[in-house]
Amino acid sequence: MKIICIGRNYTDHIKELANEKPTDPVIFLKPDTAILLKGQPFFIPDFSNDVHHEVEILVKISRVGKHIDKKFAHKYYNEIGLGIDFTARDLQQKLKDKGLPWEKAKAFDGAALVGKWLPKSDFESVDAINFSLEKNDSVVQQGTTSLMLWKIDELIEYVSKYFTLKIGDIIFTGTPSGVAKVEANDELRGLIENNEMFKLTIK
Repeated sequence: MKIICIGRNYTDHIKELANEKPTDPVIFLKPDTAILLKGQPFFIPDFSNDVHHEVEILVKISRVGKHIDKKFAHKYYNEIGLGIDFTARDLQQKLKDKGLPWEKAKAFDGAALVGKWLPKSDFESVDAINFSLEKNDSVVQQGTTSLMLWKIDELIEYVSKYFTLKIGDIIFTGTPSGVAKVEANDELRGLIENNEMFKLTIK
């Protein structure tokens, strides 16, 4: 099982980090060891003083596919979820400044929170899903898949050009604006529409 992450898929998030708008989806990977064990808190790693939350809609792949055409992409997933791509922003910036890969900042142990899953059939359209993240009972990130630069089926088409998608693979589809530092004792709660998808304590 692999975790395929999409960066810079919301214009407002690109602006808040002063990044360039990409001409193609930005892809990076996380190993399965990055998945935070269910029921466990997130422990801020000792190699970073600036870990950020990035809430994202997740897609779980349900069949094997390669070179998937967008018009058939909907056949390759049945579930939609919500998660967090934890990012050691200070370390990421150092790596970016040197032109190096981001993995140490994005793929460390516990850097991928995967919440509950909902049937795709619960949604009228996967291109109009509203989601949010609360930190200490205040909404800090809000998004809708309608604002994605590349929608879910387009991402599946693009990613499958480079990687064979296998059953159980998870695609993190990008984060909206509002990313910020987490602190010890923060409480995070993620929602899709009115469905609570996860609750998490920061340690």
